[in-house]
Amino acid sequence: MSRLGKTPVSVPNGVKIKVTGEQVTVEGPKGVLTKTLLKGFVLRIEGDFLFVDSDENANNPPSYQGLMRALIGSMIQGVSKGFEKKLTLIGVGYRAAVQGQLIDLQLGFSHPMQLPIPKAVQVVIEKSTSITISGIDKQIVGQFAAEIRSKKPPEPYKGKGIRYEGEYVRKKAGKAAKGKAG
Repeated sequence: MSRLGKTPVSVPNGVKIKVTGEQVTVEGPKGVLTKTLLKGFVLRIEGDFLFVDSDENANNPPSYQGLMRALIGSMIQGVSKGFEKKLTLIGVGYRAAVQGQLIDLQLGFSHPMQLPIPKAVQVVIEKSTSITISGIDKQIVGQFAAEIRSKKPPEPYKGKGIRYEGEYVRKKAGKAAKGKAG
């Protein structure tokens, strides 16, 4: 059995959890999220804690119990606090702007790149080089941040590109001039 899967998830005040069949709906001050449970798992609420119990007759691997606990824990955190990813553009002339439901990226290419912003995500741009992506669904926020970063990942020689805030990029030494061979 999964050790982390057995630990309870704390349910903050203002968050309501409703289970109908295999659907779990979590409602909080920031919004509503719904997810389908894997077969063989039952949710049990005792006071301010939620437990994910595995059915003994189900042939689920033990790690699935930890997965279901993590997914439901992320849903609870999303509707109560939300999730946020910050990206930084490093390079001369690199900038970003929000135009309606598109994010416009100028990354040193001959043309600007425009990406559609998902409906469940809010994008805020500060100083045209700092992008903040926030929302209630951890997977959508992380996926959109990774999609933006993939357009120009940081390169190892000068460090130019898009990186997560606080990300360390190890720089390589450039090509060194060698002495004349005899």
